[in-house]
Parts: sequence; structure tokens; C-alpha cells
Amino acid sequence: MSETRKSNVFARFATAAAKSSGRPATFVLAVVLVLAWAIAGPSFGFSETWQLVINTSTTIITFLMVFILQNSQNRDGKALHAKLDELILTSQAQNKFVGIEKLDEHQLREMSRKLAEKAACVEDAAQDKVEERERRQTPA
Repeated sequence: MSETRKSNVFARFATAAAKSSGRPATFVLAVVLVLAWAIAGPSFGFSETWQLVINTSTTIITFLMVFILQNSQNRDGKALHAKLDELILTSQAQNKFVGIEKLDEHQLREMSRKLAEKAACVEDAAQDKVEERERRQTPA
């Protein structure tokens, strides 16, 4: 099986698993299983084996879900970036923002600082226009 095919199979599996794990019915099933385990406690004398069953089960499920959910998040993030890049390229926005997710932390902070300064200037200019408009509209 080719690498691309394996990746596609895993992506489809991860999408289905992430979708089903987020459903209310799945949560209810998990609660029912935990309650069944708790109710079975007295039958097993609250033994170490009884405790090991829930500990091992939840650890394995959590471990596997980390990879499934991370795969889904990675694909969602890439799709979102592609959509934003397309919007940037087809608008009046500066093309320098395409692909900024690949910058290092320092570069991102610096760009964020510059954008905040630019936003403050735009906000100040807008506020000045509002005040000017209000002065013109107020009778003397």
C-alpha cells in the first residue's frame, strides 16, 4: 500500500473517530461504562484488578485519541490556513501574510506587535474622524 493511500485511510479513520467521539451518545456510553465498572466494584471486592481495568482502559483510549484528534486538528489547521491564504491573495490585504504560520515565535511576536501598532493608528484616525464629524454636526 502506498504512503499516500495509507495516509488517506488514516485520515478517513481519524475523521470518523473524532466525529463519533464528540457525539453525545458516545459520552453517554462512556458514563454508562464507568457506572457499570463502579457498580461492579463490590462484586470484585474493589480489588486491584478491578481498579486496573478502568485505569488501563482509560489510559489506552486516551493515548490513542491523542493521535486521532491531533491528526484531525492538523488537517483542520492546514485547511483553515489555505482558506485564509486564498482570501488574502484575492483581497486588498498584503500578500506578506500568506504562510506566516511557518515563522518562528520571535518573528510572529514582532509581526503581531507591528499589526497592533497599525491597528492603534487606524483606530486613532477613525476616532479623529468621528470627533470631527460630531463637531461639524453640533450647532454652535
